[in-house]
Amino acid sequence: MKFYDREMELDLLLQSEKQTERSAVFTVLTGRRRVGKTSLINKALEGKNIAYLFVSKDSEAVLCQKFQQTIQEQLNIQVYGQISRFRDLFEVIMKESLQRHFTVFFDEFQNLQKVNPAIFSEIQDLWDRYHRESHLHLVASGSIQSLMKRIFEDENEPLYGRPTSKFTLLPFRIEVLKQIFRDHNPNYKNEDLLCLYMITGGVAKYVELLMDAQCYTKEKMLNYVCRPDSYFLSEGRDLMNQEFSDESNTYFSVLQLIAAGMTKRSEIDGVMQKDMGVYLQNLEKNFMLVKRLKPMLAKPNSKVTAYEISDQFLRFWFRFIWPYQSLIERQQMSALRQNMGKYYEQFSGRTLEQYFQAKAMESGEFTMAGNWWDRKGDNEIDMIALNEFEGTGIVVEIKRNPEKINLKTLEEKTKALPASAFGKYKLSLQALSIEDM
Repeated sequence: MKFYDREMELDLLLQSEKQTERSAVFTVLTGRRRVGKTSLINKALEGKNIAYLFVSKDSEAVLCQKFQQTIQEQLNIQVYGQISRFRDLFEVIMKESLQRHFTVFFDEFQNLQKVNPAIFSEIQDLWDRYHRESHLHLVASGSIQSLMKRIFEDENEPLYGRPTSKFTLLPFRIEVLKQIFRDHNPNYKNEDLLCLYMITGGVAKYVELLMDAQCYTKEKMLNYVCRPDSYFLSEGRDLMNQEFSDESNTYFSVLQLIAAGMTKRSEIDGVMQKDMGVYLQNLEKNFMLVKRLKPMLAKPNSKVTAYEISDQFLRFWFRFIWPYQSLIERQQMSALRQNMGKYYEQFSGRTLEQYFQAKAMESGEFTMAGNWWDRKGDNEIDMIALNEFEGTGIVVEIKRNPEKINLKTLEEKTKALPASAFGKYKLSLQALSIEDM
């Protein structure tokens, strides 16, 4: 699959690259695994003087030997003797950058923590000493976002405050997904687009896998996921094993419950038979895998909350793949596929709401979008999108089947919106279905 989109991110990297003609730049690039971070760096710095250093979980001496060979070959830096300490290698790089400009790209930077935790302090010391006269573009990329956040955003960590450029690479926007689909299959149906969004969430690697396999329809996509050799079957577990070290079984169980529709704290506590507050807080704040939803414009101290898995693929994986590992182990893939088909419409109904909420925000017409429901659960609204600057907004009923939409009912629900929060907005009613994707 060809390279798509990323114009803003490419421009940021090229600006940083140009800045290094005058002074060093430390770029931190984060983003979930498979989103396309390495491809972005390679595209942005194509033809530039760059060394690519993948941080494997080797011993410090072995890793330094690999890095030494790479910088000699890719940057033509002559290193005499055999380097076994990272500090010595990084000082060679910093000293060389005093004379000329080049880029050093550390991929999976957070793995240096396992190699030697002292390395971050060594980088800080040498960066502080040399960077003012340096012409180095130092790029640190990582996919374990909880670790990358701690390394660079915890004020107690040595690299806090050192990056000069920092951004997160997000999955493809909806319009880019449409463009990719048009390029591969101009006659795609909205149901196919919804399925692609549900499985991949716009993650570049997942989209590429399906497009390269010519899986352009809902049926072909779901069939591909359920193949015995499918990449998707183990991907969720691989992602989560990177993030979780202790009590992974508990976190897996909580995520499975949320994916199955148990989104309230009381429901999760009841099934797990203990207070899950700490686990939910970790999933939200530290691992950034779930988000806590509140009714639109609810007060900050409102106790009316629900939890949802942030990542589309993980939401799909914890609903349809993780609970059925025994089927996979026994190679009963037809049963796995049949179960997906059985609950697909129900599950994809919420996906459709998320699709339109994301689309509303991507349009630039609104400053916030989300759901609203009252404490008793008598009134639920699928989407409210507001423009805080213009005082306007839309209240939307979303259904897969347009024939099931009732705007009169939506109007009655709208009357239940608290005037203290929504009174200043001029709201209009809309109906959206799969036909409007």
